[in-house]
Amino acid sequence: MSSTLDITILHDRNLPDEAKCLIQLGYDEATRLINIISAWQEGTELFLVNQQAGLRPVKVGDELFYLVKRSLKLSLLTGGLFDVTFASIDKIWYFDRPLIEKPSDEKIKASIKNINYEFIELDEQAKTIFIRNKDTKIELGAIGKGFIANKIKAKLISLGIESGLVNAGGDLVSWGKSIHPDGIWKVGIADPNKTTDYIGWLPIRNEAIATSGNYERFAMIDGKQYSHIINPKTGYPVKGIKSVTVLSPDPELCDVLATSIFLMGRKKGLDFANNFNDIRCFIVDDNGEYYYSDNLEKRYYQK
Repeated sequence: MSSTLDITILHDRNLPDEAKCLIQLGYDEATRLINIISAWQEGTELFLVNQQAGLRPVKVGDELFYLVKRSLKLSLLTGGLFDVTFASIDKIWYFDRPLIEKPSDEKIKASIKNINYEFIELDEQAKTIFIRNKDTKIELGAIGKGFIANKIKAKLISLGIESGLVNAGGDLVSWGKSIHPDGIWKVGIADPNKTTDYIGWLPIRNEAIATSGNYERFAMIDGKQYSHIINPKTGYPVKGIKSVTVLSPDPELCDVLATSIFLMGRKKGLDFANNFNDIRCFIVDDNGEYYYSDNLEKRYYQK
């Protein structure tokens, strides 16, 4: 979990040292959680769960158990488009260096053989996690950033901070009032076409927001662009959408659904979002057209 982390709080400006200490406590909370849920940091609970895949169940603490349990519920909700075992994919698509030719259909099909959230077994009484398939790994980045942002928020509220904003690698959660006269936090929505810095500013209050986009990481093969967002069921990059922004009261949910709706496609994604009163969604397609869920006011995106 190498994402950036920014913490903003509203505090008495005459006590800057105290404010710095409070913010540091937020960073300390993030470090504590990363030392539990990181898949790549040796010695964490999740590292051990992955290490023992196919061998034995591993007893874990309440926080990791909760996060994996919720991940499995969200996998069911999204029909498996969100899957924390996606880290098990064979790396045949490369987005950090030139990819000269498209992988064969056979390689693509084989690359996803170890991705399946149903390989994960939870024992509620024993508080254990067991991955039945030895080549399957769990990675919680897609939900973990929102989880950490939420825990930092709870920590700071417990310390008396009534207003703040946490940005964990692009997963933002706000609470209380900002310094703006209307008390709203205004979050810039990046322009996926990169013709300007932002499409506009989105006002949020006591709400979370996350964006999933294909405009920063992609491969160019024979003049065609292939997104880094890959469907875990097919192994193929997704087409048709440039970015999806999701708003809800829950930062864990925002990041999960931003990517899941991206994978669903514009029509199915909007239909999915419209099933929930507290989920709002904004989509930019490959043609640069904007689409909104029914409960998102279009005026929000005006500059």
